[in-house]
Amino acid sequence: MPQPDLPLFSASNARRVHSQPANRPSGVGLPLSDQQMVSWLRLIRSENVGPQTFRQLINRYGSATNALEALPDLARRGGAAKRIRIATEDEAISELEAAGRLGARFVAWSEAAYPRYLLAIDGPPPLLAVAGSNDVLARPMVGIVGSRNASLSGRKLAAQFAAGLGREGFVIVSGLARGIDAAAHEASVATGTVGVLAGGLDRLYPPENEDLARRIRQGEGALISEMPFGWEPRARDFPRRNRLISGVSLGIVVVEAAVKSGSLHTARFAAEQGREVFAVPGSPLDPRAEGTNELIRNGATLIGRPEHIIEALAPLIGRDPPEPTVYEPAPEDYDDLGPASDDARRMIVEALGVTPISIDDLLRETGLPPGVVQMVLLELNLAGRIERHGHGRISLLM
Repeated sequence: MPQPDLPLFSASNARRVHSQPANRPSGVGLPLSDQQMVSWLRLIRSENVGPQTFRQLINRYGSATNALEALPDLARRGGAAKRIRIATEDEAISELEAAGRLGARFVAWSEAAYPRYLLAIDGPPPLLAVAGSNDVLARPMVGIVGSRNASLSGRKLAAQFAAGLGREGFVIVSGLARGIDAAAHEASVATGTVGVLAGGLDRLYPPENEDLARRIRQGEGALISEMPFGWEPRARDFPRRNRLISGVSLGIVVVEAAVKSGSLHTARFAAEQGREVFAVPGSPLDPRAEGTNELIRNGATLIGRPEHIIEALAPLIGRDPPEPTVYEPAPEDYDDLGPASDDARRMIVEALGVTPISIDDLLRETGLPPGVVQMVLLELNLAGRIERHGHGRISLLM
């Protein structure tokens, strides 16, 4: 019988593994064995397995190896039209070799090198690909984001904020995009910066920032991604990247952002994750300031100098991150739980629709035990029949 991939994921385990201060020594934690790493990679790269589904599978079956064996039957019970695709061992080993060629490695959520604030979000990635310094991920981080088509003054402000925060020991996080992102990274290469990629670590976007990425990786910084090596970033991958930018950070600074900017998605993720949101005001005549001005109107903290950010974030350093606000099934929810009955499955499918609802509402509507509901949702997820939304909401795919 394969050994459990401990610790089983729950909020209490998350706090226990990462209860050390932000400057905890490397090596504290529970690293995966080589075989466990292969199994974890296979599981997270398999069809319809995202971070939340991965967590539930580990909690239910105790190890990625056991979960991989269970996938076909779970998907069949959920009504899958065809056999689910499971990543092979050769594919996982090839990805590990690709990471090695780049000088990168994978960090699991059970390991001390995993960013402690990221562990507290709804659905943290089980594995992060990291190229560069591990130490930088243990320091307090601040995200700086904004317009790709940034003004000269916007880029200058981003650089001033990044440099000022860096001098006080903060690591600057951004998405390696043009404009505000690049300015923030450039100003903090020497003090510590983290670039979060929407594609694989070997698929940098945009290509003109390749030299900047190399300097980050070789200096006091790191590049991170949850996507597979070889993965070309698509438009829908950037919101996933933005959730990581806010997830690793104590707070997010938005310098310039249009009304429909991706930076506002990052700010929204930050608010949902219990992070601080800061915004730089701008002229009402500049479209690049519409989003930041709107953030301030909706409660974001108005800032003009790095000191404003430092003053707000200093009391948070060393504290536990906010706990996820959605229900997370613990291992005991699955104790002695076999396959759900057809009646339970029918009740849950009938209660779902194209409009997202919360799991709490589903529990109230059906009256079924939490473990049964989670088991059916796991089956439906693996069958490709439901979609997961923010705040633990789900909808049925028609």
